[in-house]
Amino acid sequence: MADRTEERHAQARDLDVRDPASVLKLLAESQQAAARAVDGALGPLAAAAGRATQALRGGGRLVYAGAGSSGLMAMVDALELPGTYGLAPHAVVVLLAGGAASLSDLAGGYEDDRDLGIRDVEQAGLGSRDCIVVVSASGSTPYALGCAAAARAAGAGVVAIANNPGARLFDTADVAILLETPPEVISGSTRMGAGTAQKIALNMLSTMVGIGLGHVHDGHMVNLRPDNIKLRQRAAGMVADIAGIDHAAAERYLEAADGSVKLAVLLASGVRRDVAQQRLDAAGQSLRRALALGDAPEKG
Repeated sequence: MADRTEERHAQARDLDVRDPASVLKLLAESQQAAARAVDGALGPLAAAAGRATQALRGGGRLVYAGAGSSGLMAMVDALELPGTYGLAPHAVVVLLAGGAASLSDLAGGYEDDRDLGIRDVEQAGLGSRDCIVVVSASGSTPYALGCAAAARAAGAGVVAIANNPGARLFDTADVAILLETPPEVISGSTRMGAGTAQKIALNMLSTMVGIGLGHVHDGHMVNLRPDNIKLRQRAAGMVADIAGIDHAAAERYLEAADGSVKLAVLLASGVRRDVAQQRLDAAGQSLRRALALGDAPEKG
């Protein structure tokens, strides 16, 4: 099957001699068209988020894997999760072809090494409790294929994201996410349209994981790690909004809760610290369900 990510864009002829405004207009339109490709993948994205959530709830890990631009898209999403949703750093793993060397020189040779993908998965120790998200624009990148095959052999759940229909990567996947983006304005430059669609899809998938784990309440990221001034202020603002109290009181409850927004909200509702933690545990870390447990607040 033809690789759409390598086809020439129908409007790219004479691109290098046009006026800048018209080129930028075409680039913007191509990015917008790429973003719309995600609309056709909502069902698979929901299924993938469910698998990833189940893995994390069961003590497994969420693993991201890819090479080149696709690997960078995966890495960016993965690195945000511990801070955004309070996930333990060891619960999120990134397998980037070439490892740290690729962060200073994104050499293309690593992506051709299927055995490297197999070794990276084996060294990460993937098992049946884990879920891996493998990203490849073409869906035929040897490194990505190696990662997917090794993960499947280890019993891990495999989610594949690619931009070509019929991608080989889908053959080893439990969930296949097709982001059918148009040909790139700069032929083969998948950091552009394909990368845009991948980033949106990964953002959506990980956001659904955060929701599924009970770390989102009315649009607030209530399990964030407030490790700087901005995030401490954001955390206090969340407590104030959810609990219906002023900012100064929210800061006091947040301090008493050692920075936990969920605990701070429960403390503000009159629940003792030990009981608040018990409620969260009983509610699967869902603040909404924890608030609903017990009609009468416990004081003391």
